[in-house]
Amino acid sequence: MFRRREPVPFAFIAEADKFRSNVTPPPRERASAGQIAGRWLIGLTVVAGLAGSLILGMPALSQDQSPATTQHSEASDGR
Repeated sequence: MFRRREPVPFAFIAEADKFRSNVTPPPRERASAGQIAGRWLIGLTVVAGLAGSLILGMPALSQDQSPATTQHSEASDGR
């Protein structure tokens, strides 16, 4: 097979990291009032859901401290 003997210039790859464009991107579009209100509503819904699940889940996570609620089985009475 035929092989190339002349060097291949790969210097452009090293210079690609240093390249800066003089073209500025277009400015970002401002969000409309409806979009901002929608983002706030979604955020409030997520926060309210987390707070509600924490409030409703706390009784299930709490340990009972009262001794009146202890249960004894009939097999442990020793008859």
